[in-house]
Amino acid sequence: MELLHDRQDRLPDGVRVAATIGVFDGVHLGHQEIFRTVRATADQLDVASAVVTFDGHPAHVVRPESAPQLLTTFEQKLELIAAQGIDYAYVVSFDAERAKTKAETFVKEAFVDSLHAKAIVVGEDFHFGAGRAGNVDGLTKLGERWDFEVHALELIRHSDEAREPVSSTKIRRALAGGDVARAAKMLGRPYEVRGVVERGDQRGRTIGFPTANIPVPHVMAWPADAVYAGWCTLADGSRNECAINIGRRPTFYEHAAQSLLEAHLIDFEGDLYGQEVSVEFVDFLRSERKFDGIDQLIAQLKSDVDDARAVLRADV
Repeated sequence: MELLHDRQDRLPDGVRVAATIGVFDGVHLGHQEIFRTVRATADQLDVASAVVTFDGHPAHVVRPESAPQLLTTFEQKLELIAAQGIDYAYVVSFDAERAKTKAETFVKEAFVDSLHAKAIVVGEDFHFGAGRAGNVDGLTKLGERWDFEVHALELIRHSDEAREPVSSTKIRRALAGGDVARAAKMLGRPYEVRGVVERGDQRGRTIGFPTANIPVPHVMAWPADAVYAGWCTLADGSRNECAINIGRRPTFYEHAAQSLLEAHLIDFEGDLYGQEVSVEFVDFLRSERKFDGIDQLIAQLKSDVDDARAVLRADV
């Protein structure tokens, strides 16, 4: 997938695309359906496929006090979009000035002048431009003026019973409740966070359960404080079963300042310090709680490892 930058790059004359636009945080099942339609439309029209997206979440600019936590970093998002078989990603650096751009101006600059769009695919609830004034009807009228089709897709649900369509907001809500399995159903894969392993207090090592301490920026969405079964992928690509604890370790600390993410890699021996790793959350095991002593904690950790192993091997 080739990257193009807003107000800098444009496709050569004669190259046209079927495109879509969105934040696409999480690249969930709804987003993936849009990308499939973009590719199919591109094939039908014999043009390339393109995604217009943002280098950050626009809400962090227009309403920072209530901006959501992110499901994917910018780099993760681009990797996931590329995996969908998209030819071009047109990246908009969203700042206070760009936020003032009127919908019509943005369509002209990005879709017409830069991407030479032949078709634009959006969700039925699509809004864009200053004040979110642009919508599907307005985009359709602009398409009549500038020679592109508009395809509006119905929002999808992750099950027939779901009342609410799949959305990044709904996934964040599932994570906040510790329901990582439900989040995975909407994402089409386990929820993943990344970080570089740092040295902690090494308390786990002294009781036979060493953990990889992985700092994750708090701009990212965290599952609720709890113990989870999951996978840890190392820098060499190896994937390891793990029991993951997110919490404030109340057995040892009365008033910890913030939650930490610690992953115990099952049956693993080695030094992980300084490695960039990814952690995937497969299922909830139990809530975090305070234990009466080390022996009780060790017994519970053994049970957690057994439970995690059983969940992960049943999941394969």
